[in-house]
Amino acid sequence: MTASAEQRAELIAGGVVLAVAAGFLAWAAGGELLPRGGYELTASFPDVDGVDVGTEVRLAGVRIGRVSAVTLNPQTYMADARLTIPKEVVLPADSAALIQSDGLLGGAYIQIQPGGSLDDLAPGDEIEDVQGAVSLLQLMMKFVDSQSRDGEGGAE
Repeated sequence: MTASAEQRAELIAGGVVLAVAAGFLAWAAGGELLPRGGYELTASFPDVDGVDVGTEVRLAGVRIGRVSAVTLNPQTYMADARLTIPKEVVLPADSAALIQSDGLLGGAYIQIQPGGSLDDLAPGDEIEDVQGAVSLLQLMMKFVDSQSRDGEGGAE
């Protein structure tokens, strides 16, 4: 093999490696390397445990958007989450946003429950009906505490 043939083979191999790497990057981004546009809504939660930038926003179990920012509101002491929703998904004004767990050990996502209002949420509006994250550890501690109290009144 000549030097130019070796260089050409190395160039082709390098191009194939770069193309495969770009394919993996696109797959890891969920096919959203190029933003499609949309609008932002805000939801203020008392607790956003497990929610961060990039967390999925789902409607009827289908991913429709992502969380674009999470900040603390210093006036209300609530966590403001900005949700990016595609412009083709129009939500009623009385929709609700709930933080759900994706299984026992899975992450969290924001579930949108559409309301029945004839008015729609406009870009920049706030979803006022929210439910924050439920801590599995707190639920277990309440259960253990209630079980120990039930046992205290037993026979001696």
